[in-house]
Amino acid sequence: MSDLTLIRTNSENADFRKLVALLDQDLAVRDGDDHAFYAQFNQVDTIKQVVIAYKRYLPIACGAMKPFSATEAELKRMFVHPDYRKQGIAAQIVTELENWATELGFDACVLETGKKQPEAIALYQKVGYHIITNYGQYIGVDNSVCMTKPLSAKP
Repeated sequence: MSDLTLIRTNSENADFRKLVALLDQDLAVRDGDDHAFYAQFNQVDTIKQVVIAYKRYLPIACGAMKPFSATEAELKRMFVHPDYRKQGIAAQIVTELENWATELGFDACVLETGKKQPEAIALYQKVGYHIITNYGQYIGVDNSVCMTKPLSAKP
């Protein structure tokens, strides 16, 4: 893992946009007919907090966050290239995003993932997120799983 580097950037970063394109391809397959519904909530044009993981200068994973409320940041656009999964990289990105959220004064993080992403649900639960009632545009959406984690609970 010593050759893994995390950088903070924004959604204008070309490597982030390439990784998001791969994420969207994966989600189109997983979500099928529901993909268009979710895609409308995953625009990246104005995200100011993006983390990209590089392994030997190759962009292999990403995550982002944006303000959700005055006290909560929403994690978005989490993706690890399939060749690099199950190595703890996503958890490192989540931790970096949580640290950044704390620095910006947020008290908690929220996120939405899908029932068709069981590995994502497992990751988030492993790093301390718990399932909550669906929020915002995800209210009443059966495939959506919304989660939260208080940042004040961090050691």
